[in-house]
Amino acid sequence: MAQTKIALVTGGSRGLGKDMALSLAKKGLNIILTYNSKKDEAEETVAAIEAIGQKAAALQLNVGDANSFDAFIEETKNALQNTFGTDKLDYIINNAGVGVHASFAETTEEQFDMLVNIHFKGAFFLTQKVLPVMNDGGGIVNISTGLARFSTPGYAAYASMKGAIETLTKYQAKELGARGIRANVVAPGAIETDFGGGVVRDNAEVNKGIASVTALGRVGQADDIGSVVAFLCTDDAKWVNAQRIEASGGMFL
Repeated sequence: MAQTKIALVTGGSRGLGKDMALSLAKKGLNIILTYNSKKDEAEETVAAIEAIGQKAAALQLNVGDANSFDAFIEETKNALQNTFGTDKLDYIINNAGVGVHASFAETTEEQFDMLVNIHFKGAFFLTQKVLPVMNDGGGIVNISTGLARFSTPGYAAYASMKGAIETLTKYQAKELGARGIRANVVAPGAIETDFGGGVVRDNAEVNKGIASVTALGRVGQADDIGSVVAFLCTDDAKWVNAQRIEASGGMFL
């Protein structure tokens, strides 16, 4: 019997990451998910994955603190042995993130550094550290944003980090191809979650405005994204590599 594949989802306890984790579990993968502070939410997500019939483990991780990654990899190795009975995982989904809404003129160095550390440096070095415990033939899914293609005032720093991630993804695909590891980007449009203070979800004017510039006439839901990520972590996507898949319902076409 083939070993069940394992996906590591950062920020997998809530919002988009939770839906990614559940969608992956529905595809028959086991899940390691990370949470930053809300252990109870992470444990609820683990229980939901187990209810689907897959195994899961939740580990604490601050993706903005690259100095913690070596210790995290050791915890991951322990979880692989103890929960899954193996020593390797197959996929990493770099989902964890925060939103900062500030104009270019008013973005502070502190905001900029936080975004670099979480969205770019964190994803860069966490994936690097995971490579020795990743099976050949696995994959990387990096999460970007529609804002890397179109510009909406207030996201200069955030979107710049995602532009960097999109470039990095091509290099990962090129350099890891010899191991059969694929690297792709999923770029969500505006989604109704608590991300960025829940502005898309809670501000009716923002919500209506986004719907009006989206071909399908509504804003995104968390479950619009998870299934796309899950697809990329299956053999159905075995020939999809170095691609940016935007899941935005057709924003700003």
